[in-house]
Amino acid sequence: MSSPKVLNVGGAIALWLVITTSLFLSQLQPPPPISPPASSSMTTTSSTMLVPCLLFFNNLNIFIAICEICLGMNIEYIQREYMNLRETYRGNEWDACVAYLTMPLSIGQLFDHRVWCKMWSTYSLYDPSYQNRESFGFFVDFGNGMSTIPPCLLVNIAIVRPNALSSLWVGCIGLAMYWQVMYGTIIYLLSFVYNRRYAGRSMLEVCLFVGFSNSLWLIFPPIGMYACVCMLRDGSMDVFRR
Repeated sequence: MSSPKVLNVGGAIALWLVITTSLFLSQLQPPPPISPPASSSMTTTSSTMLVPCLLFFNNLNIFIAICEICLGMNIEYIQREYMNLRETYRGNEWDACVAYLTMPLSIGQLFDHRVWCKMWSTYSLYDPSYQNRESFGFFVDFGNGMSTIPPCLLVNIAIVRPNALSSLWVGCIGLAMYWQVMYGTIIYLLSFVYNRRYAGRSMLEVCLFVGFSNSLWLIFPPIGMYACVCMLRDGSMDVFRR
């Protein structure tokens, strides 16, 4: 008897973000009881938004990093899946994206690496470099997967337990990590455009599937770098507690 399908891929990703972000938010320590001056209301608001934004991005990056490890460890499987998808969806690549995101999953499939490998075989329909072990896209993502989970967890812990860690270490490691993922994304997008991998695709498809998915790694890392610079400047985690 087959297991019941309780989620789809898109729902599983959303559920991961809701659970992990809510878990860390529930552990936040209350801010110090100091009333800020009226002139600093904008700063207070921006600091209030800083914490959920960083927790959301860090947990998203952790999830994608796990998928990137699957990419590096299962490239032969991804290559075979890519060839099958290319034949099935030739000229209808957008349908392949929709089919993947809406693919029903059982509880057991949530932990099946093949499900998350298919993310890359599907993405390869728009950028074949992801099924090529010799490409920049393959190595930069595999490298990010292997290196960015600990820094993301470190910053998450610093947010909820600011007195437990050194602001110097968190600031330096976080600054390096956020710059790494943003720089890699910039170079990847330049490579995508320079090599005209968008050719033959509609602008809407490219913007939604390639542009939007990568834009998150351009929007949120500067927020993380701002927080890390504040930690180094102030010698404390106060940026998370205002």
